[in-house]
Amino acid sequence: MTEDIQMTCSDCGQEFTFSGEDQAFFQERGYSAPKRCKTCRQAKKNEQAGGGGYHRRESQGTTVTCSACGKQTTVPFEPRGDRPVYCQDCYGARKRDSGGRGGYRSRR
Repeated sequence: MTEDIQMTCSDCGQEFTFSGEDQAFFQERGYSAPKRCKTCRQAKKNEQAGGGGYHRRESQGTTVTCSACGKQTTVPFEPRGDRPVYCQDCYGARKRDSGGRGGYRSRR
């Protein structure tokens, strides 16, 4: 077992113990030694994740005109312009009508 190491946190400047058990854990996973104490690591993780845990970034969406019915709708992607874009109702109807294949033709 490895001896505990006293380290200084790069954020708060406080000393913290990098225990032998933690060293083994980090080494086993190929991690480098921490630069921050546990409190500062958690704070940094929360800051990067938007307040804790992982959150899906809110999509702005793009306003388009449905190619089938002409209704204004918002889609969660930027249309390329070379393919039709449908509102949710028309897309669902096309999907049902095509037997669930999404209306795409085979490219053979």
